[in-house]
Amino acid sequence: MYKILKTEGRAKRAQLETVHGTIQTPVFMNVGTAAAIKGAVSTEDLEGIKTQVELSNTYHLHVRPGDRIIKQLGGLHKFMSWDRPILTDSGGFQVFSLAGLRKIKEEGVYFHSHVDGRKIFMGPEESMQIQSNLGSTIAMAFDECPSSVADRQYVENSVARTARWLERCKKEMARLNAIEDTVNPKQLLFGINQGAVYDDIRIDHARRISELDCDGYALGGLAVGESHEQMYHVIEETVPYLPQDKPTYLMGVGTPANILEGVERGIDFFDCVYPTRNGRHGHLYTNHGKINLFNAKYETDARPIEEGCMCPACRRYSRAYIRHLLKAKEMLGMRLCVLHNLYFYNTMMEEIRQALDEGSFMAYKKRKLEGMQNIK
Repeated sequence: MYKILKTEGRAKRAQLETVHGTIQTPVFMNVGTAAAIKGAVSTEDLEGIKTQVELSNTYHLHVRPGDRIIKQLGGLHKFMSWDRPILTDSGGFQVFSLAGLRKIKEEGVYFHSHVDGRKIFMGPEESMQIQSNLGSTIAMAFDECPSSVADRQYVENSVARTARWLERCKKEMARLNAIEDTVNPKQLLFGINQGAVYDDIRIDHARRISELDCDGYALGGLAVGESHEQMYHVIEETVPYLPQDKPTYLMGVGTPANILEGVERGIDFFDCVYPTRNGRHGHLYTNHGKINLFNAKYETDARPIEEGCMCPACRRYSRAYIRHLLKAKEMLGMRLCVLHNLYFYNTMMEEIRQALDEGSFMAYKKRKLEGMQNIK
C-alpha cells in the first residue's frame, strides 16, 4: 500500500508498505547487481549505512548462479541474508545493451550469455518466472529500452510492443503469485514507461500502462545518452500522466543533482551505479563537491573524507590512509570509499524526506546544490 504523507509542488513524501517492510520515499536503492554491492560490501554493512532497498538484476542472477538454485535455497532474501525490501530489474536493459548478441521478436528476445556464450531466450513470462524464483519484493516488467537517439518509427513500434509485454507480465505475475510453493506470493509489479525523448509517445504510453493498474510505475530509457535538460523535460512532461496514487521510479539515475531535480518533478525511487563505481575509483561525494583521492594533495591529509560524516570510513580513517590503500590496490580502500558514497546518498535521501516533512524542500535543494559546487 502506497501512501502520500506530504507534497511540495510536485515533490512527494510517501511510504510504500511491502511484505518485507515499509519503504520511506523518496529513496535511493543501493545497486547489488549480482546479489552483492561491488566493493566487498556485506549485507551487515548495508544495514549500517541506512540502506532501505537493495537492487539486484534478473539477467545476471539467471545466468549465474541460476534463479532455480536461488529458489531452492529459499529465495534471494535468504540467499543474501537480507530481510529488507529488494527490487529486481527485469533484465530488459541488460538484454538490450547486448546489441550485437540479441534478436528481438514479439515473443521475446533471443540472445547469448555474456558469461559462457550459451543461447538464452527471455520474454515477459520468462522474466516474471525468474523474478518469482528470486522472490524479490518488487519485480520490474520486461520491456525494450530503445536508444534515446533511435528514430521515431522504431521507438513507436518498440513502445507498442513494451505495452503488450506489460499485459503479459501482469497476467503471468498473477498466475505465479497464486502458486502454492511460490517464494513471495505478495510480489509487486512495476510497469515501465518508454518513448526515448518523444513527449507524445511517452505520454501515450503512460496513459496506456496506467490503465493496467500496476503496483508502481517507472520511467525507463533515460540517462542513456540524452542531455540532462532533455531528461528533466521528459520527466516533467510524463509524470503527470502516470497514476499519482502509485510510486514513480526513475531508473538508472543518477548524480545527487539528478536526484534532487527528479524529486522536484515527482519521483519516489532512484537507483544508480555512480556511488559504487565512483567509490571504487577513489571519487568521493561530499557536501562540498566531489573529490578524487588519487590527487597528490591528499597524500598527507589527516582529515576524514568529510568532517562530521558518520560513515564507517569517516569515523575512523584519514584521506591519506584511504589514498594509500587505493594506491596499493588494497581492497579495503575500495570498500571504505563505496561505504562512504552509499552512506552519503542514503543520508541525502533522509535529508530530502525531512525537508519535505518540514515543507522546506526547495530551500534544501538550493542549499545542497550550491554547497556541492565548492570542490576542495
